[in-house]
Amino acid sequence: MFDISKIDKLFILMEKKNLDVVVIGPSNTLEFLTGFNPVGCERFQALFITRERQYFYICNLIYAEDMKRWFDAAAPFYIWNDSQGFHEPLQKAVMDFDLNNKTIALGESIRAIDSIDMKSIFPCEFINGSHLLEELRIIKTEPDLDKMRRAARLADEVMENLTGFIRPGITEKEIKIKIEDLFIEKRADGLSFSPIVACGSNNSRPHYRENSGIIAKKDVLLLDFGCRYQGFCSDISRTFFIGNISKEEKRIYKIAREAQEAAVLAAKEGVRCCDVDKKAREHIEHHGMGNYFLNRTGHGIGFDVHEAPYINGNNKRYLERGMAFSIEPGICIPGKVGMRVEDIVVINHQGETEVLNKFTKEIVIIK
Repeated sequence: MFDISKIDKLFILMEKKNLDVVVIGPSNTLEFLTGFNPVGCERFQALFITRERQYFYICNLIYAEDMKRWFDAAAPFYIWNDSQGFHEPLQKAVMDFDLNNKTIALGESIRAIDSIDMKSIFPCEFINGSHLLEELRIIKTEPDLDKMRRAARLADEVMENLTGFIRPGITEKEIKIKIEDLFIEKRADGLSFSPIVACGSNNSRPHYRENSGIIAKKDVLLLDFGCRYQGFCSDISRTFFIGNISKEEKRIYKIAREAQEAAVLAAKEGVRCCDVDKKAREHIEHHGMGNYFLNRTGHGIGFDVHEAPYINGNNKRYLERGMAFSIEPGICIPGKVGMRVEDIVVINHQGETEVLNKFTKEIVIIK
């Protein structure tokens, strides 16, 4: 159901930033607040929340029954059908809630074409509301962290299961399907993102997607995947070696792993995100591989697999209790090889740095 305590936090942020209205479309943010994400299509729908602690929902008729289940019976709904369009119902809502000439923060999933349509319906000033909405989720409660621990355990179990499944001759696509099947067997609530399965030189592309490779007798395989459990995400990466490992591969992996471990050790309550990134970056640069460190050191995680806080060189925010984030520096040599090790780390409510993933970071060779 619509969680009023989470909305109270939003009202405080709105007052602080002098915002009149926040608009949230289908997204994980909407699920965080209501318990449900309808997964949007081209039909406009959104939750409008005003500074006066009022709200309403507008949606197409085909979504009305689904969405009403997540609100009180008295919640204001403005429903439109395909023949009618959403302009007239939205005009009525604007009049009912006095939204003319207001400053409106748009969530990340509101489409540009819908914002243009809204501006044609009523005068207002739109601003980017994504950072505001991320603030709602940046500090996890202890029950939230327990769900993330469970999601991480499921990811560890799947990684362990895969070591007995992977062998030369199978395809990246077969491994991807196996990952999906294993999470279903373990009763996860779905994937947190589409798994990355990259062998050969495919793994030099950090977000490789084709799944067209075949595992060779001598190969390097990078896996990156996660699941959702009761709304919260996991994310893990490991690099496996097929057949054997060369001296150069061992050297590169050692650099990537040590950079990851250095960043984990640096990630403490009161430390700036940019300083955590610096630890990983300095280690990789010291070994002459700085040009091949393409990504940030990490990203926040929770209801979204990528959210605040971002562990990069520009983020001067201090780590706080309840924050959860990945640590995943990598080395990607274009057209040759890519390796990374990724764990989810939290600053727990005792102020301790806690690594949620337990799957080994030792070299794993699959024969």
